[in-house]
Amino acid sequence: MSNISSVIKSIQDIMRKDTGVDGDAQRLSQIVWMLFLKIFADKEDEAEIIKDDYKSPLAEQYRWQNWAKDDEGLTGDELIDFINNDLFPYLQNLENPTNQQALIISNIFQDTYNYMKSGTLLRQVINKINEIDFNSSEDRHLFNDIYEQLLQSLQSAGNAGEYYTPRAVTQFIVDMVNPQLGETILDPACGTGGFLACTIEHLKKQSTTTNDGEVLNNSIYGIEKKPLPHQLCTTNMILHGIDTPINIKRDNTLAKPINNISPSERVDCIVTNPPFGGTEEDGIETNFPASYRTKETADLFLLYIIAKLKPNGRVGIVLPDGALFGEGVKTRIKEKLMEDCNLHTIIRLPKSVFAPYTSINTNLLFFTKCSPTKETWFYRLDMPEGYKNFSKTKPMKKEHFQEVIDWWKNKKEIHIDGFDKAKKYTIQEIKERNYNLDLCGYPYEEEEILPPMELIAKYQEKRTEIDKTIDEILSKIKSMIEVK
Repeated sequence: MSNISSVIKSIQDIMRKDTGVDGDAQRLSQIVWMLFLKIFADKEDEAEIIKDDYKSPLAEQYRWQNWAKDDEGLTGDELIDFINNDLFPYLQNLENPTNQQALIISNIFQDTYNYMKSGTLLRQVINKINEIDFNSSEDRHLFNDIYEQLLQSLQSAGNAGEYYTPRAVTQFIVDMVNPQLGETILDPACGTGGFLACTIEHLKKQSTTTNDGEVLNNSIYGIEKKPLPHQLCTTNMILHGIDTPINIKRDNTLAKPINNISPSERVDCIVTNPPFGGTEEDGIETNFPASYRTKETADLFLLYIIAKLKPNGRVGIVLPDGALFGEGVKTRIKEKLMEDCNLHTIIRLPKSVFAPYTSINTNLLFFTKCSPTKETWFYRLDMPEGYKNFSKTKPMKKEHFQEVIDWWKNKKEIHIDGFDKAKKYTIQEIKERNYNLDLCGYPYEEEEILPPMELIAKYQEKRTEIDKTIDEILSKIKSMIEVK
């Protein structure tokens, strides 16, 4: 199987014919639960070859291998009846306290539904999915690219404040934070698992022994509030070699008072893009000290992250412009951040990084929970040459970060055309600005505002010039016609 993209497109085309599937959100949810079971089945096939004592957490009749694999197996009303009235109730109530895989499957299917009504169309979808072999390194590699497209399609199903983070951004953050094998790494707003997938690949390069694989398995932590992204993340982790992703929890990170975070719960590294632009439900802010209470999710996540870090813990986080120059509670949060941590670097990202989902300008903040901040470096990453904006078809790429990576190795101030592209500010300078971190931003032309009469005079002057140009063009055309 070489063209997985066409398989996924065929699946989506088949689903569009089914009256039960309404819109992208349901179509995506439908694809994901089936892909999960197929991926799990392929992993089981692999485990049975490698481990003599492997025992499936599923009863035989509920394993994909037994009800879905035969192209001419269950179909029509019989298939729909089996899935709705037998398979789903079984998976949702799967209880085996000694088997962690059973717990993962049960959690995934708690809020999962079969939307398709036609058993014939459903059989066609299943047969298409069976064309993918997730134990084939080629298929698995190709599917990772397609999976990213599926994750991006989640945008149409998302709420305000939820954005798919481009791979270039997740890769850069993970590389700069540089997690080490044996450290605990958390994404407290993990969504579909992009940061964690990058972290796994980063740690695999450090892995040399069989035991290292087990260490890696126990190093990755994620929390996601909503069922569909959580399901996608769990599947993503299995695809990336975390066979039993028990540390990917479905929960609201902000629902626990941050003062109750014990030392044993703290982590070494946090890489994340928390929701921003949205607000939390009533009462969540009471989990935070009174002077920092707000409903803005990005602010609350920043406070949570500070509390969640071990001493010398490291962070790479995406935050909107508002977090840099906002006042009031935002100022107090920035003050706390710089008192508790060393906020050593801020990267100002060019506009439209998250296009077409949001036009909000974003920044990457890097800090370590050690001594208070003494100085902070700012670097403005400009739009690449040849780009006016990023878009779905022209996204930000890894190579666009190369100039920052080169600068990071030997940080120095850069000034271009009278503007600061890279500059270091002391904590004293930042305090004098009342913790306004809107520095090394993008140059813009000042708009000249003229008095009304002067504005009219300028307009008339321009209009006269335009009329004169038009007369000259018409005169030339007329003379050319007369010559002929």
